Amino acid sequence: MSMASSSSSGLLAMAVLAALFAGAWCVPKVTFTVEKGSNEKHLAVLVKYEGDTMAEVELREHGSDEWVAMTKGEGGVWTFDSEEPLQGPFNFRFLTEKGMKNVFDDVVPEKYTIGATYAPEE
Repeated sequence: MSMASSSSSGLLAMAVLAALFAGAWCVPKVTFTVEKGSNEKHLAVLVKYEGDTMAEVELREHGSDEWVAMTKGEGGVWTFDSEEPLQGPFNFRFLTEKGMKNVFDDVVPEKYTIGATYAPEE
């Protein structure tokens, strides 16, 4: 093996490792905006995920172990209706159109503000 080919292989390996580490540490930005009409029994949230679109969104209330499916509405707004008052802070789990899965805990506080945008802590 020549010196040039060994050097090229080493550089390629370092570039691949750098790309893997960069991908692992660069999580696309996600935001949750509480929409008009949200109340103690109805939650409407616009979910924005940088570079992708939501395929499925689930909600878990504070103190619950159960994930419930939200319904996709117009303009990327996801809603959930409950017979009982909802208990925040709210946790979200989703799957994007490109296959990315993620869970964000305690993103939207119990005492949220209509129109406010919340983002997970980094």
